Amino acid sequence: MFDVSHMRHIDVTGEEARNFLSYLFANNVAKLEKAGRALYTCMLYENGGVIDDLIVYYLGGDSFRLVVNAATADTDLEWIQRNAGDFGNIRITARTDLAMIAVQGPLARQRAAQAISNINDMPAPPNLMDIGVFNAAQSESLFVARTGYTGEDGFEIAMAAENGPVVWKALIDSDVMPCGLGARDTLRLEAGMNLYGSDMNESTTPLESGLSWTIGWNPPERDFIGRAALEDQRDQGVPRKLVGLVLLDRGVLRSHQQVSCGERGAGEVTSGSFSPTLSKSIALARVPAGVETGDECTVGVREKNLAARVVDFPFVRNGKSCL
Repeated sequence: MFDVSHMRHIDVTGEEARNFLSYLFANNVAKLEKAGRALYTCMLYENGGVIDDLIVYYLGGDSFRLVVNAATADTDLEWIQRNAGDFGNIRITARTDLAMIAVQGPLARQRAAQAISNINDMPAPPNLMDIGVFNAAQSESLFVARTGYTGEDGFEIAMAAENGPVVWKALIDSDVMPCGLGARDTLRLEAGMNLYGSDMNESTTPLESGLSWTIGWNPPERDFIGRAALEDQRDQGVPRKLVGLVLLDRGVLRSHQQVSCGERGAGEVTSGSFSPTLSKSIALARVPAGVETGDECTVGVREKNLAARVVDFPFVRNGKSCL
């Protein structure tokens, strides 16, 4: 389990909340028809640059919950508030009163459900084991989601901040091991998941970051912030893309290392680390669009040019190699 209480929850409610979020996000919240459903999306500037990637949950009625990155939380909130002005009857609430614990692994849901059932005075949402992937459920005390960031299954549990230690202890008593965010980072890299500030930022678009699948192009008449810029880039051809790399030589890949793709041009490692699961050094890298899976390239590592192969990601899924 990981303490991810640094992440910010923002509740958006009101009669115009759905229309507003449809305009605010690149992905289409119209997909959220049933209470508890979740959606991964980017929030963009007009030029298509990514302000943040986040998850939006539909809570039912006119209520939604956003979970945003800690480093961008203040920027996110200011942007959300600024753009809400054109929509009536919307309430935006930054939930600084919440803590959140992510429990991940092959037995994560069973152990978390057991732990929650052992906590007195904190009723759990019903049928925890029936929560589907990218869904959530809530009670008066707990908000439990199944939208992990490690490539493993599990729950993210949000609760009042003062109850965080109670839930943490209950999880320990159910044989869940505390783990640091460094391990979480190697897991998300193995799963090929973007990290904001490394693999994408305000100077890159979703099309350049392997996130074209998060863009809700349909219906064509739906307008959202950044749509025109994305359409232009799509129609003209994306000049660069995100790929996976596996190092063939001995060394460790790190962000900002230069990638040489021969006649196709040069790129840069955006995230890199040693993969504990694969016992190999792996990375995500932004390279010219003409680079293809299977190509070999070199990466500048400590004044040496080391050989690497371009691969599809994810590298690992549910603890097993995808290479």
